[in-house]
Amino acid sequence: MKYVGLTDDPIQRRIDHGDPPDWWQKVFFTETEAFEWQKVMLTRPDYTGGPGGSGWRYGYVYTITDLTTQ
Repeated sequence: MKYVGLTDDPIQRRIDHGDPPDWWQKVFFTETEAFEWQKVMLTRPDYTGGPGGSGWRYGYVYTITDLTTQ
């Protein structure tokens, strides 16, 4: 299962999620673009998201494991 989120502080969010080794992020220039990306990502099979992020400037994805925190 992959986790999808949005944030303005990707360094802190990566730490908060347990520093996943397959973490990747994407930069957005508008809030609309960010929320549209998140919406599309969450329609994919085996992708999930949740509350906790703040902001929209960066989208991120990582694999949920026993070592990560969602």
